[in-house]
Amino acid sequence: MQKPTVDFISLGCSKNLVDSETLMGLFETNGYQCTHDSDDPQGDIAVVNTCGFIEDAKQESIDTILELAQAKEEGRLKKLYVMGCLSERYLADLEAEIPEVDGWYGKFNYTQLLNTLNLEYGTPNVQCSTPNVQRKLTTPRHYAYLKIAEGCDRHCAYCAIPIITGKHQSRPMGEILDEVRWLVSQGVKEFQVIAQELTYYGVDLDGKQHIAELIEKMAEIEGVEWIRLHYAYPTHFPWDLLRVMREKKNVCNYLDIALQHISDHMLERMKRHVTKEETYELVRRMRREVPGIHIRTTLMVGFPGETDEDFQELIEFTKWARFERMGAFAYSEEDGTYSAKHYEDDVPADVKQKRLDKLMRVQQNISAELEAEKVGSVMRVIIDRQEGDWYVGRTEFCSPEVDPEVLIPASEKLTIGAFYDARMTDAEEFDLYATTKI
Repeated sequence: MQKPTVDFISLGCSKNLVDSETLMGLFETNGYQCTHDSDDPQGDIAVVNTCGFIEDAKQESIDTILELAQAKEEGRLKKLYVMGCLSERYLADLEAEIPEVDGWYGKFNYTQLLNTLNLEYGTPNVQCSTPNVQRKLTTPRHYAYLKIAEGCDRHCAYCAIPIITGKHQSRPMGEILDEVRWLVSQGVKEFQVIAQELTYYGVDLDGKQHIAELIEKMAEIEGVEWIRLHYAYPTHFPWDLLRVMREKKNVCNYLDIALQHISDHMLERMKRHVTKEETYELVRRMRREVPGIHIRTTLMVGFPGETDEDFQELIEFTKWARFERMGAFAYSEEDGTYSAKHYEDDVPADVKQKRLDKLMRVQQNISAELEAEKVGSVMRVIIDRQEGDWYVGRTEFCSPEVDPEVLIPASEKLTIGAFYDARMTDAEEFDLYATTKI
């Protein structure tokens, strides 16, 4: 008898991906066959894990649901279920607008779908990652995302995450370490540690930051080759984390920390609880305590009230900091946030776009210069995949999907998921070329 099939479509961030992998594991223990991000879902069931963070992501989620609702109407799909941030935030409206969906689940109660289908396991109100569940990894076998917390207590003026996911909730450390050991047993070598705000880890449990302790214990588990950290917050930064990064060779010298802006005027209006001078000192200290650290950050332009002077400060800061990795976006007003309630979205759209374009041009030049400086150096590279005539890999300074990659000729006969020492031979704006023949 053919196994029933479930097509999963995961939208949004890697935290959502972990939830999808958890639910896929639960389905497979019940005898279902799961696929992920299929180009043409047409199985027994489709499950869409939605994003509700910003307008573009919300629209993508709605468009995906409507496409699958049409497939169901045409008989190409039997059942359609929706989970994640969008339905957590807009459940009543969605139920009324898209009746073709057979069931709606939010960010935390998604395992109730198994109860709906009379399958085993399904604990209501599951927080964070479900304990003792063998996830079905959708990433290449050698790396995985590891979610250590859910929610956020920071309440930045522009951000809807606390509205959607609620207060910060740390997973128990023992549970996380058990999951790491299980993932290692499955062949995982590289861990992308993720949370909406990982430096807050543990504060909700006993009032203390335990992120440095957690990462140090992870680093001591045999088989853990690389640990990479996403996403930190600048206020009350746990400095002991830099010691761990410096002392533990399998903790990558890489930190993803969203700074958003630099002018005191903007930082105060954004409710970031940090100053310009504190931010400059944060970057100086990171580079001083962890020589060679690669900092990834995110910056915002066009926040309500941003002046030309504010933006010029941001440009000068970017030139000074020379971030190895940087993303930027234009402010988008989100329902229910402090800025939506109290500020007028007064920076014209064309001004936002011009500022964004200028900021990214500055960063592109910096990135090109920094990557070119690596030519001639020998770096450790993990191989993710082969594409045509090239193996595609990454150094410790590169997170999957968002950072530069290293291209090595396929003629060198390498193994996917293996580490190699490679000499960098050439550089482009965002990618490096290398050879293992050194």
